[in-house]
Amino acid sequence: MKEDNILIIGAGLCGTLLAIRLAQRGLRVKLYEKRPDMRRHAISAGRSINLALSKRGLLALQRVGLEEQVLQACIPMRGRMVHPLGGEAFFSPYSGRPQDYINSVSRGGLNSLLLDEAEALGIPIYFHTACLEVDLQQAEARFENRQTGRQWSERGQVIIGADGAGSAVRRSLMAHSPDLLFNYSQHFLRHGYKELSILPHEQKGWRIEQHALHIWPRDQFMIIALPNLDGSFTVTMFHPFEGEMGFRQLNTPERLRQFFEQYFPELIALMPHYREEFFQNPTGSLGTIKCFPWQAYGRVLIMGDAAHAIVPFYGQGMNAAFEDVRVFDDLLEECGPKWEEVFTRFEVSRAPNTDAIADLALDNFIEMRDRVDDEDFIRKRRLERWLEQQFPDYYSKYSLVTFRPDLPYREAMRLGRRQDELLLELCSQQAPEEMDLQAVHAQLMQLQQA
Repeated sequence: MKEDNILIIGAGLCGTLLAIRLAQRGLRVKLYEKRPDMRRHAISAGRSINLALSKRGLLALQRVGLEEQVLQACIPMRGRMVHPLGGEAFFSPYSGRPQDYINSVSRGGLNSLLLDEAEALGIPIYFHTACLEVDLQQAEARFENRQTGRQWSERGQVIIGADGAGSAVRRSLMAHSPDLLFNYSQHFLRHGYKELSILPHEQKGWRIEQHALHIWPRDQFMIIALPNLDGSFTVTMFHPFEGEMGFRQLNTPERLRQFFEQYFPELIALMPHYREEFFQNPTGSLGTIKCFPWQAYGRVLIMGDAAHAIVPFYGQGMNAAFEDVRVFDDLLEECGPKWEEVFTRFEVSRAPNTDAIADLALDNFIEMRDRVDDEDFIRKRRLERWLEQQFPDYYSKYSLVTFRPDLPYREAMRLGRRQDELLLELCSQQAPEEMDLQAVHAQLMQLQQA
């Protein structure tokens, strides 16, 4: 049993990207995944949730030489197309800078590309292999083959858990809470999600604008849609579980039909199959996980969703996990494989920032659900766009988070919230067209110095 291997638990996006980068550094890596190989087995229907790839994630892909290849499989989304109930749809750009946009990418397609690259580098990948528990001090993991039931243990130089929100590696850290002073919190929204789809146009192409993230905001619930390369859209309902409009009440085809006719009439023509998909596809839950520490004894570490699962409303879950890999790689470059130092510095630098993006994602849920068609909010977005067009040193809160990978999430949150407070106050008093943009910009620059 070789103990000079780095054992990575989880061959999802974060774990596979990490394995690639460590292998490029000449380190010996083994990758374990409890699920079957997604390239040879269909992904469970209704669980794909398209991803929004932005600059933080692209920097990590650039680090491993895959940025251009991934971008070829993306569709640029330059803003939100908002569909108010009973009103005309309108486009809200993400930024006043034409070069700032996010990219719709298939989770499965991106993961498959990373797995192909990992195999091309000679990384052994063991599918159907569940991690049962980890001996933290020995860096030894106990595995079970889900097809045969065989169990065995393997020891590594270190173990890194990138095994998602239900992380087995994190559970082993939690089991040693008295020694590690391990803190853990899990917060579920009272809302869940269900996937539907808009199929491609018969004459090829997209039935609605393809370079936008579409939102149908309805106060306590909403639907969003992201474009796919084949002309389809992945549509996601975000609804409360309970209440008159909750998932549990939409339990018959007739109730569902009445609901869509009342709240989403334009989608019926775009999704004539919506009832079949609604009752076939599962309903998922949405939660936030925060914990600390992320490592034990310089032998075991967690990252990605295993350390900081967040809700998807800022489009930063994958980007934050990829940024984990980039920051980790920076520390390896600086320190070499002094694992205890690398692990400690990694958790201390990353945890405050991933806590910040988790809080921002919850804020953005409320914004997307019931503020994107609010008049003061629309005024603020218009003002932000004009400011970004005229003043290169100004970035809105959204742009600070999404288009400034040089700025830690925590700082983006601090500055962005202060800017929002000022701009919303101004927009409640005066229309943007009547404002002195130079004076507004000067006030914003003062906030940066404070």
